[in-house]
Amino acid sequence: MLILAVESSAKPVSVAVYQAPDGEPANNGKLLGQYFQNNGFSHSRTLMAMTESLLKNLEIDQSDIGLIAVSNGPGSFTGVRIGVSAVKGLAWGLGIPVCGVSTLEAMAYQIPDHDGVLCAVMDARRDQVYNALFENRTGKLNRLCDDRAISLEELAADLNKYNTRCLVVGDGTDVCINYPDLSGYPAVCEQLRFQTAYGVALAAVNGKYIPPEELEPCYLRPSQAEREYSHSSSKSSS
Repeated sequence: MLILAVESSAKPVSVAVYQAPDGEPANNGKLLGQYFQNNGFSHSRTLMAMTESLLKNLEIDQSDIGLIAVSNGPGSFTGVRIGVSAVKGLAWGLGIPVCGVSTLEAMAYQIPDHDGVLCAVMDARRDQVYNALFENRTGKLNRLCDDRAISLEELAADLNKYNTRCLVVGDGTDVCINYPDLSGYPAVCEQLRFQTAYGVALAAVNGKYIPPEELEPCYLRPSQAEREYSHSSSKSSS
């Protein structure tokens, strides 16, 4: 099955076409092509153009796609909305299912050679990160906790529980390794830190396939506008 994957949850944006394997592991398939761009939040302008160009250059018709996968959070509220909306529209028009995957899990899938704990992090600002922990054993990725918004202090305390090698991955890597209690953990090279559509495709291979109308973003916490509204409402009522 051909998977069209989309990643737009943060500053980078990417699309990929992946030939899924017949069984596990997910990375036994074949990446046919990927476009990646990391120059700012212009996803509303670039995402569909990148998708159309990639399919055209691979000589793949949209009707050949069997599944469309997207990172549906956590991440930028605008970026996640753009990706989810684009995928829902494409899949609905083609009459095919979609698969929403965790941005953090998709990043962990990109590091298949690390034997131990993978600490996936995204900068959530205000001294917090979006985080999930995974354990990679003999090529199989196992989730150790749910996606969460967590303080750096709480993350450091949590990682101390694991007596195994822990590797940090994600665009929140610098935030982590610059925090004193996390500075001793190794991080993947910069080229592998960012979320990509390839990772989304890998995470989707064994994911849950649903009708496009059921796909929803997973933000983990309210948007800034919602927080400001809640704050102003509480002040007005006091």
